[in-house]
Amino acid sequence: MDFNFSDDQEQLRDAVRKWVDKGYGFEHRRALVKAGGFSAEAYGELAGLGLAGLYVSEDHGGMGMGPVEAMVAMEELGRGIVLEPMAQTLIASGTLAAYAPAEVQAGWLPRIASGEALVVLAHQERAARYRLDVCAAHAKQNGASWSVSGHKSIVPAGDQVDAFLVPATVGGKIALFLVERAASGVAARGYATQDGSRAAEVVFQDAAATLVTADGLTALEHAVDIGIAALCAEAVGTLDKTMEITAEYLNTRKQFGVTIGSFQALRHRMADMKMQLELIRSMSYYASLKLNAPAEERRRAMARAKVQLGQSLRFVGQNSVQLHGGIGVTDEYVGSHYFKRLTQMEMQFGDTLHHLGEVSARMQDKAGVFA
Repeated sequence: MDFNFSDDQEQLRDAVRKWVDKGYGFEHRRALVKAGGFSAEAYGELAGLGLAGLYVSEDHGGMGMGPVEAMVAMEELGRGIVLEPMAQTLIASGTLAAYAPAEVQAGWLPRIASGEALVVLAHQERAARYRLDVCAAHAKQNGASWSVSGHKSIVPAGDQVDAFLVPATVGGKIALFLVERAASGVAARGYATQDGSRAAEVVFQDAAATLVTADGLTALEHAVDIGIAALCAEAVGTLDKTMEITAEYLNTRKQFGVTIGSFQALRHRMADMKMQLELIRSMSYYASLKLNAPAEERRRAMARAKVQLGQSLRFVGQNSVQLHGGIGVTDEYVGSHYFKRLTQMEMQFGDTLHHLGEVSARMQDKAGVFA
C-alpha cells in the first residue's frame, strides 16, 4: 500500500504548519486560555485556510476533500495544541453531508465551510458513560415542527457556537436534530477544561429543532467515529511535538558535566516513547482509511485505534514528565500543557477501558458468526 502523500496533501500540511508556527505560539495560546479558551478570530483564520470546508462539497462552497486530508490538517493542529474545535467542524459537516435533507445541507454547509457558523456535536449525558445508545433527551413533534428537551454535558465551546447536533429519543428510538444556540429554551453554561479549551453544560427546554435524520443512532455512531479519527490524528501531532520538546530538554539539561540525553538509560526511554508514537501513527492511518468502510468494520477499527491511542498517550505523556522532573508539570513550561492535552484526549469519545470492552465484544460477535 502506498502511504506517500500527494502534492496537494503536502501543501495543505505546510499551510497549516506555517499558521501554527507563526500565529499560534505558546504565549499566544496561554493568552487565549486566560481569555476563555476559544478565539473566534483564530477559528476564522482556520476557516480561511479552508479547514472548515474539508468535508463540505464544492457545490456548497467547500474543498470536497476526505479523511486523509482531515488527518493531515489535524496532525498539524495537534502540534500546536490548538484550542479551537476544528474536529467538531469535521464531525458536523461530515454528518450533515451524509444524513441531512438537501434543504438543511443547503442552509448550513456553506456557512460551516466559510467559518460563518460553528456547529458542534452535543451528545454526552451524565448517565450514559460513553454509551451512544443511552439517551435521556427527548423530542416532540407538533405538526411540522420539532422541539427538544434534555441536558448535554461537556459540549465543546458550547456557549460560543451557533448550533448543536443533538441526539434525542422519539418513540423510544434515537433521532438526530439540529438546534440553534439562539433558539428559545437553550441555556449554555461555559467553563474551562483541564487542557485550557472551552466546554459547556447545555440545557434544552422545548427548544425549537430541525430534524436531521430519524436514524439518529447510525448517524451518531458515524459522527463519533469521525471524531475518533480526527482525535487520533491530532494526537500524532501532539505526541510528536511532546517528543521534540523532551529531546530538546535532554540535550540541554546537564548533570555531572554532560547532557543527560547522553545517558543510555534515558536514550532507551526515548526509544520506547518513539515506538509508542509510531504505533499510534499507524493506527491513525488505519482509522482514517476505515472511515468510509461499512459501519461494523468502521466501528471495530475506531475502537482498536482508540485503545492504542490511550496506551500511547499515557506512556509518552507520563515518561515525558518523568524525564523532565518537576519542571514538567509547571504552568510556565510548555511541556505541561502538552501533557494536559494528552490526558484529556484519553477521555474523549470513550476512554481506553470502554473501547477495550468494545473491541472484545465485537470480536466475540464476529467469532459467533463463524461458530
